[in-house]
Amino acid sequence: MIATDARAAGPSLPAVRMVAVAAPALLLLYGICRLVDGLDGDHGPGWAWNIGHSLFFVSIALFAVLAVQLRRMLLAITPRRRALTDAATAATLLGAAAFLWVILGDLFAGFADAAPLPDPLFLIGPLLFQLGLLTLLVRAATVRPRRLPRWSPPLVLLGFVALAVNLDLLPVGGALILAGLLPLRPDTLR
Repeated sequence: MIATDARAAGPSLPAVRMVAVAAPALLLLYGICRLVDGLDGDHGPGWAWNIGHSLFFVSIALFAVLAVQLRRMLLAITPRRRALTDAATAATLLGAAAFLWVILGDLFAGFADAAPLPDPLFLIGPLLFQLGLLTLLVRAATVRPRRLPRWSPPLVLLGFVALAVNLDLLPVGGALILAGLLPLRPDTLR
């Protein structure tokens, strides 16, 4: 009898789907909180700001978890592309860490004063996060067997572009990213 290690098989369908749905859904909720926070003409500390940034923090942390799950999934399919997959995962995780650092600084002024994010990471962190995650998603949509439909990565990219154009488009961007990640499957996509 041969025993199989469940970790080697990759993440389970419910775990991947939960993270792939929860991360952008929380981003969408953060966008709604940001709009509510700005109704008085100012964005800043208050209940909507704190709730929104807490949702944003959890969202980015879940995107980091998703990157690790995508790495496991992709390496199980195409181990020869390990360097590209590892580099994309590392970029996503570094970018996520930069986002989390900034969010903590937004939530806790003392943290921002005591440990400001270095300027190069402040500038390149979001770009690393987006490029790394998009690379993983493109790989998931193009390797055989596919884990995403081919239209998913462009939809996520469109969501990222909406966020870059105007932060008031966070709900739209979150909804586009959610729509792009919704069909993610660890098993074969037909």
